[in-house]
Amino acid sequence: MAEKEVLLTPEGLRKLEEELEQLKSVKRREVAERIKLAISYGDISENSEYEDAKNEQAFIEGRIMTLEKMLRNARIIHESEVDTGMVSIGSTVVLKDIEFDEQVEYTIVGSAEADPGSNKISNESPVGRALLGKSIGSTVDVAVPAGTIQFKILEIHR
Repeated sequence: MAEKEVLLTPEGLRKLEEELEQLKSVKRREVAERIKLAISYGDISENSEYEDAKNEQAFIEGRIMTLEKMLRNARIIHESEVDTGMVSIGSTVVLKDIEFDEQVEYTIVGSAEADPGSNKISNESPVGRALLGKSIGSTVDVAVPAGTIQFKILEIHR
């Protein structure tokens, strides 16, 4: 089965590489020390410190594998590839919520670097999917659990 391409901005790539480096160089060592310390307490069959450290080790190793796979399958979306004539991955879009007459700004990113708290939404999210390929002045309807939201695209920039 072909592995899914992971779309990243240069900033997203840098963050994933930094996280991977942190896990490999710092977290692995810290957890190994915790395991060594827990073993020194003696019987590991009823040793909660040992269990916790082993669970954390499994989580870290799983995250390392996930990050390595994502980086292997990464396609970087450079700013020069972002067309300001229509919404694409890497675009920053200023929208007007028609119902509430409010403006909101989102940057469309790949799902690996989505962070709604920072207004970075995935191209696979309902809003991101609805915006892709649209141009300034377009009105889009986005189906959400509470009904439908209408946005008008006011600006598209890099």
